[in-house]
Amino acid sequence: MGKEVDKKFSWVIKNFCSVRAKKIYSDEFVVDGCKWRLLAFPKGNNVECLSLYLDVACSESLPSGWKRNALLRLSIVNQVSEKLSETKATQHWFDATSSDWGFTSMFPLSKLHDKDGGFLVNGELNIVASVDVLEVIGKLDVPDESEEATKSLSKLEEDDGAKSSDFLEEASPVKESMDVNEFQVLPSQVESVSRILERHPDIASKLRPKNQHLRSANMSVLLSLIETLCQSTQELSKDDLADAEAALEYLTKAGLNLNWLEEKLEQVSAKKEKEEAGETRMQEIEEELKDLKLKCSNLEAQLEKEKEVVSLARASLSFDDVV
Repeated sequence: MGKEVDKKFSWVIKNFCSVRAKKIYSDEFVVDGCKWRLLAFPKGNNVECLSLYLDVACSESLPSGWKRNALLRLSIVNQVSEKLSETKATQHWFDATSSDWGFTSMFPLSKLHDKDGGFLVNGELNIVASVDVLEVIGKLDVPDESEEATKSLSKLEEDDGAKSSDFLEEASPVKESMDVNEFQVLPSQVESVSRILERHPDIASKLRPKNQHLRSANMSVLLSLIETLCQSTQELSKDDLADAEAALEYLTKAGLNLNWLEEKLEQVSAKKEKEEAGETRMQEIEEELKDLKLKCSNLEAQLEKEKEVVSLARASLSFDDVV
């Protein structure tokens, strides 16, 4: 059984340059009751790039008709500067005919092997996968109280995702739900959903899913997205904002009118950029101030020495000194 992770899985490939195999797999990990693993082609899958995919573990043993809809983000970590890390995102329906999905041209091998690039440090390559399971058809690999998954959401544009062969929240079944304008939500969510619908009455005018589970799943994702944007920029990471953008794209494609939320996300992203730029400038100023303090300290020491010289020079000679 794979390790249960909270949507994110880290894979460290040691002695990467010495790997001879055409393709290698990570250990299995579990997200939302589903077993996964990463698949990498260290020398590229017929391209001059590192090829990287998310794979359904033990897919051949799953019952006929299984399907999994997942949003995935794959990152090649720059160990010198996180800002230089390479991340790609896509969404895919995994099934028996397409049990892995990802990026054939994930990252150029020339940049990866650059000795000063920061991606290979002490021979180690760090990869991070972020997986959001949107819907499962069939039983979970690791059942939660023996329930079948009923997560659902519609398809995102698939970027350049591909099979190796060629900031979304879980919407769990709600036991005690309440109806708010045809959205089934938890009692704790009623006030928030009511305020959203009151301020933006046309939000669901073009919402395509009529199925109650799908509509509720959309609202659950929207509430999670709003909660994310309510965090301080200090709490938000770039990954959080990237997940938020993916969630917003998904909700927009599902038919929700979220122009107002797109503006808020842009504002939060701009504030995050200002915060990072400010932190960088603060560090620069602190270094400058440190240098100035050291210079002042040296000048003060020189000043004291000169005072002693002047004091000695000003001293009068005594009669005995002269005679």
